[in-house]
Amino acid sequence: MDLTFQTTLLVRDACLCLHVQRAARALARRFDEALRPVGLTSGQFSLLMSLNRPQPAPMKSVASVLAMDRTTLTAALKPLERRGLLVVAADAQDRRARRLALTEEGRALLAAALPVWERAHREAEALLEGGDAGRLRRDLLALS
Repeated sequence: MDLTFQTTLLVRDACLCLHVQRAARALARRFDEALRPVGLTSGQFSLLMSLNRPQPAPMKSVASVLAMDRTTLTAALKPLERRGLLVVAADAQDRRARRLALTEEGRALLAAALPVWERAHREAEALLEGGDAGRLRRDLLALS
């Protein structure tokens, strides 16, 4: 295929990767704006929510849930740890491994953010034609 402007238009209109990236950025902006009053970004909310577990979470497990590499996760943890929202501690069985846990402050902030997230989530789902958010989640999961 020749690299023509028609090719550019085809990619613009048909590329699943491009459309998912654009939708992800727009959705993140929507949630970032909604969560701004509680002092979180959408990524920070997701990270903190992934730590809402009965036991401290292994870093590897959190990285997997968030589809992040460990280096990116470590960088994302630092500002939240400095704010006192989470703690990073050595694993009792493997001193090289790290476990992550919410602090009481982190749990309280997450509880305050939850109704904001719920409202933003309802509004985002309402934008879907036919209202089938479940199908979108299944399709996105199939791609991931």
